[in-house]
Amino acid sequence: MFTLSPLPAPIAPDLLALLARAEPATIGHFLDFGFADPGVHALWQVPRVAGTAVTVRCTGTDSCMLHYALGQLRPGDVLVVDRGGDTRYAAVGGGVAFAARAAGARGLILDGPATDIAEIRDYAFPVWARGLSVVTTKRQYTNGEFCVPVSIGGVPVEPGDAVLADENGVLFLKPAQIREAAERAIALHEAEGPVLAKVAAGARLPDLNGTTARIHEILASGPAPAASL
Repeated sequence: MFTLSPLPAPIAPDLLALLARAEPATIGHFLDFGFADPGVHALWQVPRVAGTAVTVRCTGTDSCMLHYALGQLRPGDVLVVDRGGDTRYAAVGGGVAFAARAAGARGLILDGPATDIAEIRDYAFPVWARGLSVVTTKRQYTNGEFCVPVSIGGVPVEPGDAVLADENGVLFLKPAQIREAAERAIALHEAEGPVLAKVAAGARLPDLNGTTARIHEILASGPAPAASL
């Protein structure tokens, strides 16, 4: 019926500040896993956020556990909501967004539809969801799970995981991955500036990044010899 687990340890503020400097798409240059599928997308022109995942699973038409979670959120948390595959009922609207913002949450990731997009934009609260719906969940007090492992956009997420999300999408990381992934992404992004300056001055990007030379090298080597039987 109900599962209530303890809140996870919050991720250290300095680590979250470091992570917030990294672009999810830049991390996508060297990491393949942890990215929610693109169906879970930003509902407005959201800022980049980094926070500690506080998870909820609420299925069907009952969203009482999501409302319970609003009373547990801490500054720096991101509320992460697994809807069990439902794509009809909106579990998050303007009131939920306002309450999550007031609790200090940095954003909300919903694997299902939301509603009240005008209010969500007005409140400037970052929400990622699978779209919008006009039919909503209710507080029916039949089921729900708080701070349990969930699945968001095909990614297994545990309470206390790191969330990094922006207009391009949503990434979940283990806390132990944060420093290496963030520092590598920041370095890649900083290295891009001088390259783009050369492109602006007339250089061609494939010449600078080695693509042209590598293709010519492969062509010059000729076809691979046929394997003998």
